[in-house]
This record gives sequence, structure tokens and C-alpha cells, in this order.
Amino acid sequence: MLDSEKRALIACAASEDICILPEMANRHGLITGATGTGKTVTLQTMAEAFSAMGVPVFMTDIKGDLSGLCKPGTPSGKVAERIETLQLRDKGYENQAFPVCFWDVFGKQGHPLRTTISDMGPLLLSRLLNLNDIQSGIMSLIFRIADDAGLLLLDMKDLRKMAQYVGENRADFKNEYGHISSASIGAIQRGLLQLEEQGATHFFGEPAFDIYDLIQTDFSGKGLINILAADTLMHSPRTYSTLLLWLLSELFEVLPEAGDLQKPRLIFFFDEAHMLFNGAPSVLLEKIEQVVRLVRSKGVGVYFVTQNPADIPDSVLGQLGNRVQHTLRALTPKEQKAVRAAAQSFRPNPAMDTERVITELGVGEALVSFLDRKGVPRMVERAFIVPPEAQIGPIRPEERAAVMRSSLVAGRYDREMDRESAYEILSAQEKQQGEAEKTSETGARRARGAGDDFLGGLFGHVAKQTTRSIGATVGREIGRQLVRGLLGSLFGGRR
Repeated sequence: MLDSEKRALIACAASEDICILPEMANRHGLITGATGTGKTVTLQTMAEAFSAMGVPVFMTDIKGDLSGLCKPGTPSGKVAERIETLQLRDKGYENQAFPVCFWDVFGKQGHPLRTTISDMGPLLLSRLLNLNDIQSGIMSLIFRIADDAGLLLLDMKDLRKMAQYVGENRADFKNEYGHISSASIGAIQRGLLQLEEQGATHFFGEPAFDIYDLIQTDFSGKGLINILAADTLMHSPRTYSTLLLWLLSELFEVLPEAGDLQKPRLIFFFDEAHMLFNGAPSVLLEKIEQVVRLVRSKGVGVYFVTQNPADIPDSVLGQLGNRVQHTLRALTPKEQKAVRAAAQSFRPNPAMDTERVITELGVGEALVSFLDRKGVPRMVERAFIVPPEAQIGPIRPEERAAVMRSSLVAGRYDREMDRESAYEILSAQEKQQGEAEKTSETGARRARGAGDDFLGGLFGHVAKQTTRSIGATVGREIGRQLVRGLLGSLFGGRR
């Protein structure tokens, strides 16, 4: 039986242990700090705490360090020293493994994670392709035309074929759907080619990912920790951020309303969150704000992980009640301003100067403020983050493969499907049209050939007889003129 209160332990301050309350965990959160200050270890510790509560977790593994969650840790060095200093063994700390499911868009380090073009939708695809407002409008028209025609958009070749079809027949769609610019169609097609070069074809297709596969527990009641391999995906920041935003949107769209639960259905960690907001158009920022605000009622907690709180727009930052702040550097006026803003985001603690402490924190040390049972942020505390109970660092490839073979979703997504959709239907129509045109052209050619033979024979016969008759009567010159006149009349020329 899980002791959720014991396992909710996140940090230890000088005066108290700091736990995150299960019923407040879906009020969202923020983990910030400069590179190398311990954010990844904090992320792992919190994932373990939620799993022990029986709450499933989704997280991305950018550096390959989080796969060790599936193995018990073997503390040594500073980790063992920290366990001893904080007397964690007396508080129920024990090294153990946690249930893990590996995912990978490219299908190499985890189960393939796919969705269809239709499920992604025109707004997120426009973000993925970096389209402007006009081009985004054309993308929406492409989807609308496909829907009206009953054409499924499942993979990249479906969307490319549909864009080509709309571009070639834009004059036919003008009255019903409005003007369709050939330049915008060209921009969309070029963007799709670039996505294919980046490997996005692996992400779009079937079988499509079922969001409920994230929300599972193992036989002991621990929440499943879903880890998305992102070391390759990070080379395409826009693809990475759009993928995570799609997952978050899917949770919002699919899950039913839950109200206030005793513990969340799922905790969603959004690592390198600044990539989501950099260069995002206003319409997308509004959607993100809406999803973050409302997804709490679906029982989902969202935790953004980034270097600086300033990376998050104020409209989103104000919704993040549970916060862990690692050290920030203040070497430039801009950095000093960021430190000041980070300090002001906490509920003040009269016992310390929050702004000064942020620049003095050591590795594995943080300022922590979680919500109390009334939903009010507690006063900020300087604390040591509890070390993870699972292994810190990656596992071997053969160990990863063994975890995948025993996974709850083993074999479900491994074989790709390609059923009839827009590409196949439009290609078949083009083939039929081409064959019909070829048959029509052949018939016309034969008809023209027969007409040529007939007219040629007729002309030869008439001209011969006429020339002889007229030539005998009025002479050769007048006969040649009449022949030229007859030539023009027979073939529709000048009368």
C-alpha cells in the first residue's frame, strides 16, 4: 500500500520537510534555474513522488539521463552524503525502481508515438511550418475542403497531395471558399518538404497514439512514468514544442471534466518550456493560456521546466502555484532584473532576503513554495532537494530494450499502417482522368486522321477535275487561283 504523504516529500528545509499535497498537485508548477544547478534531479525526484502517489507522469528526456528511473539507485559520493545529512532513511527513503514506458517519435529508443494530420489540426501544423496569418488561413481551407470532400488526412503524403490538389483547382474553389493564393500553396508545400527532411514523416501516420495509454498504473499501484526520448527531437525545436503542445491539447480535448480530485490523473512536465513560447503568434499563445487554465479541471497538472521564470508569459506564469527555484546568475543588468522578478514571484519569508538567496544557492539546493490545503502559496523556504530513489543517469541499451519488451503497450504501435486516404483517392482520380484524356486524345487523333484522308482525297479529286475543266476553258492561271480558293474553303481558312 502506498504512503502518498511520505512519498510526496520533495525537499528538506532547516525547520521542516517540504511535501507537495496530492490534491494541489494539479494546480500546475514551475521548475527553474541556470544550467547545471540540479533541475533534472528535481524533475526526477518529483516524478518519483507522483508515481508513488499512484499518479502517472509524462516527461521528456532531453539528455538521456532519465531512463534510470526503471532501476533502483545505488547511492554513493555526494548523494549518499546528502541522504545521511538529511536523515532520509528514517523518513522512509528507500532505493527502488519505478514503472517506466519509453516513447520515441523515431521508434528507436521507445515505442513509436504517432498522430494523424487531422488530429494535429491546421493551427498546430501552421505553427510547425512557421506560416504567416495568410498562409495559416490557406492551411485551414485545405482542411475544410478535405472534410467537405470526405478525404482523410492521415500522413504527410496525404497533406502534400491535398495541397497540390487545392492549388491546381483553386479557381474551382474560389466562389465557395474564397481566394486561394498560389504563393501560399507554394509556401505550405515547401514547409512540408522541410519537415520531411527533418524526419517528421515518422510522427504522422497510424496507428495513432491513444492518450489514455499515458494514464496507467502498475500492479502495485504506482503511476506509470512515460519518458519521451527527445535527444534527436531537440534538433528541431519547433517540432519538439509543437509535439508537446499537441499532447497537452489532446489531454484537454479527450479527458472528461473531473473537478477537484484527491490526486491528479496525470502530471505533465514540459521541459525546455521557452521553446514553446519563443516566436509563438498571439493566437497560439491564447490557446496555450486557455489549455493551461482549463486542463486543471480535467485532472491534469502541468509543470514547466526552464532556466528563467521570464521565459514564461505572465498570463501563464500566474497560474503556476507550485514552484521550485534553483540558483540564478546575476552578472549583467538583465540577469539582475530577472533575479528580482523571480524573487517577487514568491510569497515573502521575513526570515530571509529571497533576492539575495537566489544567487547563493548551491547545486541541489532550491527555494521551494508549494500550495497549502486551501490553495494558498506557502512562504518560500530554502531547502535541499531530496535525492531520487531510482538510478541517477542512463541505463544500457539492452536494459532499455528489455523494458520495452515488457511494456504495457508492447506491440501496439510497432507496425505502421497505411490505409486508403486522401493520397490514394486523389492519385486514383488523377490516374483515371489521365487514362480518360489519353483515350479521348487517341479517338480524336484517329478521327482527325480519317478526316484528313477523306478531305485529302476529296480535295485531290475535286481539284483535279476542276483544274482540268477550268484550265481547258479559260487557261492555267485562272485554274490555279480557283484551286487556292477551294483549299481555303475546305479547311476553314480565309474565304
